[in-house]
Amino acid sequence: MKKILLIFFLGVIGLSIQGQRLESQANDRLQVFVATNEIPGLSISISQKGELIYSRGFGFEDLENQLPVDPSKTKFRIGSVSKTLTAAGLALLYQQGKVDLDIPIEKYVPSWPKKAATITLRQLGGHIAGIRHYQASEFYSSENYPSVTAGLDIFINDPLINIPGTAYVYSSYGWNLIATAMEYEVDVSFLEFMEQEVFDRLNMEHTVAERMTSEISHKAKFYEKEGKTVVPAAYVDNSYKWAGGGFLSTTEDLCRFGQAHLKAGFLKQSTLDEWMQSQKTSDGKETDYGIGWRTYKRVNGRLYYGHSGGSVGGTTYLLIHQASETVLAITSNLSPLSYDELPFDLMDLFTSQ
Repeated sequence: MKKILLIFFLGVIGLSIQGQRLESQANDRLQVFVATNEIPGLSISISQKGELIYSRGFGFEDLENQLPVDPSKTKFRIGSVSKTLTAAGLALLYQQGKVDLDIPIEKYVPSWPKKAATITLRQLGGHIAGIRHYQASEFYSSENYPSVTAGLDIFINDPLINIPGTAYVYSSYGWNLIATAMEYEVDVSFLEFMEQEVFDRLNMEHTVAERMTSEISHKAKFYEKEGKTVVPAAYVDNSYKWAGGGFLSTTEDLCRFGQAHLKAGFLKQSTLDEWMQSQKTSDGKETDYGIGWRTYKRVNGRLYYGHSGGSVGGTTYLLIHQASETVLAITSNLSPLSYDELPFDLMDLFTSQ
């Protein structure tokens, strides 16, 4: 018995030393990255099998007032990672039989005008529906849109940019249509549905829609890089794209979300597989994008799923690794910012042990 206890004790010590080594390596990489890029604030959290194994803030959520980043509380703009959150809401409605991914969108959006071809929720979710992306200064819109249907006005009368299904062309506006379709099938607004059925159920207490008319606690201040100078970001109102880029979240909340998508539970396994499986264009070419989830194939053979997000004053990555049940979320309050290989290198570090 003493020998068994000694082996167990030595194993625990070994794991602790290994954890400290990984944490030290991650800290070193991130400190250099933050300093080199003059990032006001950065948050990163990594969870494995439902437990946080690394969670740290660097710098400040509010540079002027020197308020430090807290990974559990600081809310950042997560940009297009919002699509992945919205995809979870769509998946719930799909499992309940309330939406059909492959019928014309007019069934759920009666106001959608006749186009050269019909489009579907599946195509919209995979960016192959022929809906355009931002034009001109739309990314910096400061106009308030009181509902998801109001946001359709931006592009509803524009022609399709290609024949649906023939090409992958990234479009945040396609997710405006998805949100409107979801709202058509529920008894509450799209934002209420997301809060009740996704955020509340997954204990994402610090994930909210960024309403510019409301006070939001621990909301980061946002910054942009102008040449070599960091300045406060231009004022924007992201209500024109709630579903595709209008949510705020913490890295710890995003880890909770990611953990819920590693295996069946919150969603059925068949739904998880369908949502993450790459769609194909009509000529059979894989897009490496499912329904709100992108596929990242590493040269070392590892396969990650997730999404990146770029906002005015925010840059985010969410990655999951199914084999090790690991989730990484990293976000900052600066744009433009390139993480390059950093999120993937850190995932490799924590999943190769």
